[in-house]
Amino acid sequence: MREQKTETLASVADWLQFLKSNPDIESLDTCVIDFNANMSGKRLPVADAKKLFEDGVQFSSCALIADSRGLGQGALGLGKTDGDPDGTAWPLTGTICRVPWAQTPTAQVLCKMTEAAGGASMWHDPRVILSRVLADCYSAGLFPVVACELEFYLTDPQRDEHHRLQPAALPGRSNARRPANLSLDAVEEAAEFLDAVNRAASTQGLPVCGSVAEYGIGQYEVNLRHVDDPLLAADQAVLLKRLIKGVARSLGMDATFMAKPYADQPGSGLHIHTSLVDADGHNRFGSPEGNSLLEHAVAGVQALMYDSMGFFAPNFNAQRRYLGAFVPTSLDWAHNNRSVAFRVPVSNADGRRLEHRVAGADASPHLTMAAVLAGVLHGITHQLRPSKPLEGKSVKGTDPKFPGDLLMALERLESSTLLKKYFSAKYLHVYAHVKRGEYHELIEDVLVREYDFYA
Repeated sequence: MREQKTETLASVADWLQFLKSNPDIESLDTCVIDFNANMSGKRLPVADAKKLFEDGVQFSSCALIADSRGLGQGALGLGKTDGDPDGTAWPLTGTICRVPWAQTPTAQVLCKMTEAAGGASMWHDPRVILSRVLADCYSAGLFPVVACELEFYLTDPQRDEHHRLQPAALPGRSNARRPANLSLDAVEEAAEFLDAVNRAASTQGLPVCGSVAEYGIGQYEVNLRHVDDPLLAADQAVLLKRLIKGVARSLGMDATFMAKPYADQPGSGLHIHTSLVDADGHNRFGSPEGNSLLEHAVAGVQALMYDSMGFFAPNFNAQRRYLGAFVPTSLDWAHNNRSVAFRVPVSNADGRRLEHRVAGADASPHLTMAAVLAGVLHGITHQLRPSKPLEGKSVKGTDPKFPGDLLMALERLESSTLLKKYFSAKYLHVYAHVKRGEYHELIEDVLVREYDFYA
């Protein structure tokens, strides 16, 4: 019988063994993951790093629920009226590695956060949220195998005269032309960067398995291999985002995972592929009863999609992505069709899977994964039936029920009866509070285009 993997803490011996193989290391980055898929933490001098593996390291527990700028919004008084207490970060086994793009020899380790007093798991840690949904899946006899695909743009560190992002200058490329999707010329133009990403991923143990050029100028996608541990897969997605940004900076560029950085270019998505295996590791979607099981899963993600849009499109910019082509704004599903929210890609029986195409690249992989798996669990345990699959055509138009406005999406998320079965009402409230606060602070200043419309 398969069981959920138990996390273990890295020991002093693990750290000393790493240093034995990497004697030049000067500092250690202790990293935790917030619900914006940002990594926060402390950089410790190597002389002080041993203490992390003995006693953990303390910093504000509200780092996990900060807005996109790293600022708190005071949900439930957290970080404000509660005195902003520390939590304790503990290093996780198997996550110590070098940071190849760092300016000085640096290592990093992924940590989990606990309450400073008593050591209980931090209830608002997105890794804990996903772990609990995953535990529900295992209790129901469902064992997911997942993979993440991340799209992003390479950009110039210098903004244009209007403070907008510009595509990075790559050898041999004219930013005036639009590269074709899957262009090998575009891949070759970014070969120095992509090769550096592959080397850094190998150093850090991230299972990168391919890179492609996407439709946009300077837009690429890097894929991660399927793994049978969704928590690990979400961790790897966040670590890969840090790696891509770090490698880009080391080469004089930037990388952005904004869902819609350019009005006239395609948006960037986070696509999640999911299958289910039995106790022997065989793909249940490819078995004789697999079609029925797959349809139940589709019906479940359909049932939770609109309630979860606050996770999938978590900010003002992310909503813009749904104005583009091949970005789902309805509950449709289909086989071999990229215009739908839920695609069943072409594959043999062993590779049969469901691709969830709704989230933007700036969504939290942990919360997105939790919502996807909650949908799969909900559909299978309640034996829901999906709509008819779309046959041989693209989706036309937006479903009138689609919550295409951030405030509408957050209201639906916070009040969702379905989501409260898999996420606590307390967590949904805190998440929505922070995202509303971020939105209101964004629009409190007059936007430049308002003068064109209203002056």
